[in-house]
Amino acid sequence: MSRIGKIPVAVPKEVKITLDASKVHVEGPKGKLELNIPSGIKVELKDGQLLVTRQSDIKQMKATHGTIRACLVNMVTGVTKGHKKDLEIQGLGFRAQLQGKKIVFSMGLSHPVEFEVPDTVKVGVPIQTSITIEGPDNMAVGQVAASIRAIKPVEPYKGKGIRYVGEFVRRKQGKSVTK
Repeated sequence: MSRIGKIPVAVPKEVKITLDASKVHVEGPKGKLELNIPSGIKVELKDGQLLVTRQSDIKQMKATHGTIRACLVNMVTGVTKGHKKDLEIQGLGFRAQLQGKKIVFSMGLSHPVEFEVPDTVKVGVPIQTSITIEGPDNMAVGQVAASIRAIKPVEPYKGKGIRYVGEFVRRKQGKSVTK
C-alpha cells in the first residue's frame, strides 16, 4: 500500500463532497473544484473522511494512488483556506501594475509585457514590486505564479528579476580584472 495513499483525508463540516463514478466534486466557502479519477482508483466517503484505494499493485497504480490522495487534500484545503503564492520583483525600474484583468510589467525591455490573468485565480499588486496570487486550485495558482516568474527569471549576477518570496538565488562572481 502507498504510505501517502492509505492515509484518510479529513473533510471539514463546511465542505460538501459529491462522488461520481469517475469524478470527485468538492465545494466549500472559497469555491468549487473537481477531479477526474483514473480507472483502477476508488474514492469513497466514510464517517467524514475520504478513503482512496487501488485495485492492483502495479508500479504506475501505486504512484497514482498517492497522487490522487494528495490532490484531494489540496482540493479540501483550497476550498476551505485557499492557496497563496507571493512573488517579488527586484531590479532598478522593474515594476508591475494591475489594469483590470491584466498585469503590465516594466522589466527593462523595449516594450511593456502584458500578462492576462485567468478567471480561476485572484491576483493582487499591493505595491509595484510585489505580486500576490490566490485561489482554491493549487495547480492553477502555481501555474500562474510560474508563468509570471518566466517573464523575467532571476539572473545570477545581480539578482534582478521576478522571484518567489523567500527564494534563495545563488549569485555568481562577475568578471575580475587582472593586471
